[in-house]
Amino acid sequence: MRAASFLALVLATSVSVGASGCDIGKITVNTTSKVLQRGQPSIQMEADYELARQAIPGALKTVESFWIVDPSNERLVKILTEGYCQYGTAFVEDDWEVAKFKKDLEAIDYNNTRATHIFTRCLNYSLKTLGSRWQKEIFADNQDVVTKLIKDTGKGKRFPLLFAGAALGSLINHNLTRIEMIAYLPTVEAIVNRVIEIDTKQGPPANKSHAALPYVVLGMLYTARGKALGGDPDKGRAMFEMALKVTDNKFLLARTLMAYRVGLATNDRKFFHDQLKQVLETAPSVWPEQRLANEVAHRKARRYLSHEKELFQ
Repeated sequence: MRAASFLALVLATSVSVGASGCDIGKITVNTTSKVLQRGQPSIQMEADYELARQAIPGALKTVESFWIVDPSNERLVKILTEGYCQYGTAFVEDDWEVAKFKKDLEAIDYNNTRATHIFTRCLNYSLKTLGSRWQKEIFADNQDVVTKLIKDTGKGKRFPLLFAGAALGSLINHNLTRIEMIAYLPTVEAIVNRVIEIDTKQGPPANKSHAALPYVVLGMLYTARGKALGGDPDKGRAMFEMALKVTDNKFLLARTLMAYRVGLATNDRKFFHDQLKQVLETAPSVWPEQRLANEVAHRKARRYLSHEKELFQ
């Protein structure tokens, strides 16, 4: 396997909870998980970035403690899958990015390693839902095996498929010096394109952020490298614009990432500036259901604009 050892599961896959046919703990967890699932949107609607930063880790570990009691609870696995990917994107990567602009090598390395661990958790929970075949074949040396695996995965597995692609893409981004990780780029592209294919045939999910995420992942993928190294900023821009289209231009994070990634890749300072200005002129409350993501977008936009001169020397 190319890097299976690097991406080995870091969480326990099963826990013995007792031999009794009537497990009070599992019954309690089953009821609690329903409440947690219904209440999950509250964190996505949070307007206070720092409050969310401090609250999410404890919330995730609480949910994880319930999962330890009942590892078969699919609602908990779903919350943890999305939760770890979102926490990694909104907070851990933010700290990493701040360190990069400060050129703090120690902090860069620390947060880069931490991001790798967080996105590995997201990937692991995705693989738990996708099943044993995915856990065995996703890191196969034979690309034909991987291609068939992805093709055989249908609408019923769209959610874990999406986050598996997003997590793996983020893992690559934080391990660009590892040649074996770069080899997974075609896998990420194939996974996300399969999600888009499912949406085209079956219709996108009601959750517009989940409908937009595949395009954001591809936008990041196509702008990860310059044209000389195989990147395609024009294609990346088209993907970010699709993410904006399916969210009625309310997903400010897609515009922020487009401005930064495409602007730098094409050395287009005007595009960079104008798009970020548009983000800051749009209230984060334009999409109440994704208020936190829009707050993150504003935070990044302000940071990028403050470094505009040095980025376009």
